[in-house]
Amino acid sequence: MKSDDVVLRRAGDSDAIDMAAVWLRSFAAALPTVRRAHDDDEVRNWFSQVVVPQQEAWVAVAGASVAGLLVLADTELEQLYLDPSWRGRGLGDRFMALAKHRRPQGLELWTFQVNEPAQRFYRRHGFVAVERTDGLRNEEREPDIRYVWRPQR
Repeated sequence: MKSDDVVLRRAGDSDAIDMAAVWLRSFAAALPTVRRAHDDDEVRNWFSQVVVPQQEAWVAVAGASVAGLLVLADTELEQLYLDPSWRGRGLGDRFMALAKHRRPQGLELWTFQVNEPAQRFYRRHGFVAVERTDGLRNEEREPDIRYVWRPQR
C-alpha cells in the first residue's frame, strides 16, 4: 500500500488504543536507548484519557489499521509517530503538510538528541534548532532539542 492510499482523519475515541500501539512500536524501534517514563498501560490510558479527548489528534488509516499519528496543541507539534513499517514511504511528509496547514503561523516541537533521523526529517521540512537541553526537564531525562518552523513571508 502506498502513502496515497492512506486516509488522514481526525482521531476518535475508538482510535486511542491503536494510536498507543503505534506510539509504543515506533518508540521502541526509533529510540531503543531511551528510557520510557511510562509503562504500556500508562501510555494506553494517556492516549485514551488525554491525547484523543483533549488535543487535536489525527490518524493515518491504511485499510483498517492505524499507520501513524499526529498530535497538535496550540503551536506545538506534540507527537508525530509512524508505525515502523510506514517509515520512508511519504506518510510523514503528508502529516507535516497537514500540521503546517493547521498551524500556518508556525510550529514548535521537541525531539531527543539521539533521534538523528527525526532531526533530519524536521530540518528537511524547514525547522531550525533553537535550543538544546541536558534532558533534566523531560520525563525520560534524555537530552533534547527544540525546533521551530516559521512560514516564509
